[in-house]
Amino acid sequence: MLNIQQQYQINRQQPSQNAHVQQHLSFKNSPYYGSYGAEGASDSAAKTLGSAALLQIIAMSLQTLSQWCSAKLMQGKAFAENDIARNIAKDMAVKNNLKVTLGYVDEANKYLFEQRYNSPGAFNEVARGANAFFNSKLNLAVAPKSKPYLILHEIGHAINSTKGPVMRFLQNSRFKLASLPTALLITNMFMPKSPKDGETFIERNAGKIGFAAFLPTIIEEGLASLRGIKAAKQAKAVYGNKINLAPLKKNYFFAWMTYVISGLLLGIGMKQTMLENK
Repeated sequence: MLNIQQQYQINRQQPSQNAHVQQHLSFKNSPYYGSYGAEGASDSAAKTLGSAALLQIIAMSLQTLSQWCSAKLMQGKAFAENDIARNIAKDMAVKNNLKVTLGYVDEANKYLFEQRYNSPGAFNEVARGANAFFNSKLNLAVAPKSKPYLILHEIGHAINSTKGPVMRFLQNSRFKLASLPTALLITNMFMPKSPKDGETFIERNAGKIGFAAFLPTIIEEGLASLRGIKAAKQAKAVYGNKINLAPLKKNYFFAWMTYVISGLLLGIGMKQTMLENK
């Protein structure tokens, strides 16, 4: 699922991947901020404060890196002419027996898509060239009319959706992420604390758990991109030098990196949640 603005897919109809982390970006709102200089503050409180500060610095740095990747993605070049990209997309769907509608959206025709799919506003970002997405319920893959090459990744998602329960799990796991913080907090209430450090298993491993929860999305996004690259590579035998795989690989790398960063941010957000509820 490609979104050129922040993770290459703004309206993929999934929970915001950075929303939880953003709640922690104001260190002064942390319950530990005012306690650092408090008289008689314990070593434990100071350690917690230091950990919270370090996590915030890392989170802010990762967000800056994600924005840089998104900017590079916006500057990405086409790997082929628009007509060739559309032909590759069509062949890709036919060869994989997909019953998917391919749409190319601009400001002039976005209203037709909104009316047909009863989705007001859902195609605005696509129309202005900032988004592309695949909707499995509608069997619809769309890309900007000005950037049809983006649709190859979306067809990769469509192919993934036909590859059995494991692949569908990887594809749909992101929709469960919104409930992860609450689930961890509730589970943590019943976890025994270690006599060594006074922490539960979840408190010690919250960051790893958060990243692991996002890992299926990272994998599935990578596979979708690889399918798009494979189709373009096969088409090179027909179109020859009219296809340049380098820009396509570069675009997909920056897109994929935004997902890796989102996974890291989710892990940091989970760790911050544990610190604040310790």
